[in-house]
Amino acid sequence: MVVTHGTRLPGAGRQALTVGNFDGVHLGHRAMLERVIAQARGLGLASCVLTFEPHAREFFSPATAPARLTRLRDKLELFAAAGIDRVHVARFDARLAGVAAERFVDEVLLRGLGAAWLLVGRDFRFGAKRAGDFALLERMARERGFALEAMPDVTLDAVRVSSSAVRAALAAGELARAARLLGRRFTLSGRVAHGERLGRALGFPTANIVLRRRPPLAGVFVVEAELEETQARLRGAASVGRRPTVRDNALPLLEVHLLDFEAPIYGKHLRVTFLEKLRDEEKYDGLDALRAAIARDVERTREYFRNHG
Repeated sequence: MVVTHGTRLPGAGRQALTVGNFDGVHLGHRAMLERVIAQARGLGLASCVLTFEPHAREFFSPATAPARLTRLRDKLELFAAAGIDRVHVARFDARLAGVAAERFVDEVLLRGLGAAWLLVGRDFRFGAKRAGDFALLERMARERGFALEAMPDVTLDAVRVSSSAVRAALAAGELARAARLLGRRFTLSGRVAHGERLGRALGFPTANIVLRRRPPLAGVFVVEAELEETQARLRGAASVGRRPTVRDNALPLLEVHLLDFEAPIYGKHLRVTFLEKLRDEEKYDGLDALRAAIARDVERTREYFRNHG
């Protein structure tokens, strides 16, 4: 898969294109990707995704933007696994936000990305002040000579599959429902960073991943972790949160205690898959109480794996 970034568009040949944030790359997104790939093959075109970094709502209102489901790196890996040929990651900034809707179609979609066939949802909005809509695309498709298709909603249990629905399930601790909406279990990933070694002092050393954006879930979980460098799969208990017992107003952190594992993994990339929620994050009266709570969490984690192979 070819990946390009930034404000300069690749000027590729004719392509079958879809556009969006694709946060989570859930079942609805995957249906879009499958449709683009099938149409590209049928027309003899390359399949292409245009996505944005950061998301528009993160640019306009970072304090109130929804929690991010997938980092860009993970999103690109999911696109590649689906079979997409090309991805362009457009930098969403003030310049792009100010591009008028018709100019966005002409300069970005047609000249920049060579869209010969375009797939979007009927609720797709674009251009300065979100003035562009599907009706505008229909008119421009007739005038400019590109093909346009509306992606129907994908539903699960009569509810539309969406990034918002995934976030709601994760926030409620409903990991099984989130997995059904995603078509896979939810994961977080990143490089293991040096921490304060508090876990080791408490008898439960952790691999720490700093979360640059607010995570969509919080609490203590049973997890599996995969080291990218070795593809070793490890079992563990993980905490996602701000460690209220340790300090106030801390940045969110993913801490993973790997069961029966002692090797140093600082700087290595770790992908953490969430299997079951044990409890919410709590503030304890001192480190002894925190140590006892962690011990209970680890024992419950071992029990989970004894019961689930």
